[in-house]
Amino acid sequence: MALSGIEIYKLLPKTNCKDCGVPTCMAFAMKLASGQAELSLCPHVSEESKAKLSHAAAPPIRTVTIGAGERTVKVGGETVQFRHEKTFYNPTGIALRVTDKEPDSLVEAKLNNFNRNVYERVGLKLKADLVLIDAESGNAEKFAALVQKVAGLTLAPLILRSENPEVLKAGLEKVANRKPLVGPATTENSKAMAEIAKSKGLPLIVHGKDLESLVALSSELQAAGLNDLVLDTGTRAIGKAFEEQVMIRRAVIAAQNKALGFPTITFPCLMTDDLLKEALYASVFIAKYAGIVTLSDVPGEVLFPLLLERMNIFTDPQRPMATSPGIYEINGPTADSPVLITTNFSLTYFIVSGEVENSKLPAWLIVFNTEGLSVVTAWAAGKFAADGIAAYVKKCGIDQKVSNQRLVIPGMVAGLSGELEEELAGWKIIIGPREAQHITPFLKELK
Repeated sequence: MALSGIEIYKLLPKTNCKDCGVPTCMAFAMKLASGQAELSLCPHVSEESKAKLSHAAAPPIRTVTIGAGERTVKVGGETVQFRHEKTFYNPTGIALRVTDKEPDSLVEAKLNNFNRNVYERVGLKLKADLVLIDAESGNAEKFAALVQKVAGLTLAPLILRSENPEVLKAGLEKVANRKPLVGPATTENSKAMAEIAKSKGLPLIVHGKDLESLVALSSELQAAGLNDLVLDTGTRAIGKAFEEQVMIRRAVIAAQNKALGFPTITFPCLMTDDLLKEALYASVFIAKYAGIVTLSDVPGEVLFPLLLERMNIFTDPQRPMATSPGIYEINGPTADSPVLITTNFSLTYFIVSGEVENSKLPAWLIVFNTEGLSVVTAWAAGKFAADGIAAYVKKCGIDQKVSNQRLVIPGMVAGLSGELEEELAGWKIIIGPREAQHITPFLKELK
């Protein structure tokens, strides 16, 4: 159970020394309670208090790391049931499944999709995260050969899946240093699987026949000293699987069920033969509440919408994504090129800059600091006002870059034009389109 600010304050030194960068211990306690600071910033907290606070600060859903070095994926670590209560932390891992029954040409084509389909959006690189290698044949040699092949084609974190411990060991010999997720451990093989995971320090998939058996098996493995677990309920029907994901999250957050306090893995790829249905099922699990979703292939038309959904769900709702304010050059502008202005809300910036870039016409883009708010929201909050815009235009240096002083403002705030003309002597204020999709024809007419 998370501690309140007052409860945390009682465990702090109460010296108000400011060594943590905060004026008082009470203010620091409030920051700790809201997740805006780390306990390590206080150099004077006692070991006893540190132990209590660290235990209280541990997320109810354990964070599990898959992979080694720079190429790792973290899943779990969540603290709330609903995103608006705080935020979600570790985005759902999207895994590509390949099997040792598939021909090499198909495996290579899938991995080509996996490696190639990387997208940039609001300054982030979006891509699939893991490759699950499934010992579908049950043959140790075939599985080991596929593991070696996949390891040579991608540096992404791996998941090795076989219920046969000996088959799993054969594949693991090829990639143990890459710290893959392995399993599944079942009621039949749990001791052997636990030994494999424990000896190599690997995270382990726990596979139950139902939630009751999953709880029992998870508790047994924790008692054996295994703490990095990933839960698979075993259900391959979308309706029931969805219900189980919600039940697990609720049991952990509301009832503090320690046996279920781990990220989950789901298998849309085993629920249907239709790739688009797979994507639909995966979208459900990204929203509620899978740590990993597994797909049979990741072509762009399947992957890209899931990446956007994931990005939106795992963006902190309390902290708008913002772009650095400043002057941006697009398509090699000259002194005669028009100047556009927008806010530093990342999505607004990337949409506007993308449309200007697609127009192939040179332009200057001023990004004005509105603390990450969109145009209309910033205008309503008084953060995108004529006096502030005019002051920034004067000091940012754009007047030294252009001779034909034309400032294009978003059509949504056309009412600012008169005030801006008064504030910016010598500048011609032009009202731009209301929608970004109309920027290209607007610039062509402006030219």
